[in-house]
Amino acid sequence: MFLGIDVSKKTLDAALLNSSEGAREATRKSRHKIFANTPRGHQQMLEWLAQNEVAQVHACLEATGTYGQGIACALYEAGHKVSLVNPMLIRAFGQSQLVRTKTDKADAQLIARFCAMHQPAAWTPPTPEMAQLQALVRRLEALDEMRVMEENRLESGVACEAVGASLREHIVYLQAQIETTRRQIKDHIDNNPTLKGQRDLLLSIPGIGEITASLLLSEVNVAQFESARQVAAFAGLVPRIRQSGTSVRGRCRLSKAGSSRLRKGLYFPALTALRFNPLIRALGLRLTAKDKSKMLILGAAMRKLLHIAFGVLKSGRPFDPDFLAQNI
Repeated sequence: MFLGIDVSKKTLDAALLNSSEGAREATRKSRHKIFANTPRGHQQMLEWLAQNEVAQVHACLEATGTYGQGIACALYEAGHKVSLVNPMLIRAFGQSQLVRTKTDKADAQLIARFCAMHQPAAWTPPTPEMAQLQALVRRLEALDEMRVMEENRLESGVACEAVGASLREHIVYLQAQIETTRRQIKDHIDNNPTLKGQRDLLLSIPGIGEITASLLLSEVNVAQFESARQVAAFAGLVPRIRQSGTSVRGRCRLSKAGSSRLRKGLYFPALTALRFNPLIRALGLRLTAKDKSKMLILGAAMRKLLHIAFGVLKSGRPFDPDFLAQNI
């Protein structure tokens, strides 16, 4: 049995398909129900599955944010298989199926059909330590974005002094919250031996500092990846080539079909690594000699830096240019 869930802030549209039926017949006979996106609603969905005599279901939902975390954890803890899928894959699947209807019910059915056809990989929830770190790191990101917005408003000029005073006061408050959150992140990592050891490994890499190390630890679960290439694909840092016949020769670009947080967080560290990291500096020089563009070189540096980070975490060894050059 396959369960497609269309997640919104307040509701969960669920479509239950029987894998023994054909795609068209399964969609026509799918069982559909709407639940509240609350702990009580999650329990009601589990009871609904039990009423339909479903011992174990493969549930699939889009990885669109925090709204789906609750039901994903509830299903996982109840012994069901759960997959979080990139929304772009669902959208492309719908286009391939010539889907014309766009409703929550139709979306849930589409997700269930995608799950039945493609059998996406199972999702494992983060440990409590990882979940707390991720929450703190994302809070720090949000605070920093708010501070930059307020500073831009102040620098653009304000006609009312009261507004200017309010902006300055808010900036001071946000800066204090940023410093507090940074201390909380550092204390959380220091108090967890595993995270502390991984953080120290990442800090051995030229180009990676405390903030980048915290981001990588919060967003990348090394145990879920078998290779550095998989991590790069997860971050959307793999190249996308557009060529066809003799006439179409599009420029090679990053796929960007992955975590925008990782790409954003690796931008400035990659610039630093191009200067001070011997492996990445050598890569930059080779690409420069081939007359590659600056953005292509930077994208390659971001990908290489992520490869190195995965290598030190997977091996448990600090940064060693000679060892990594042979194993990445």
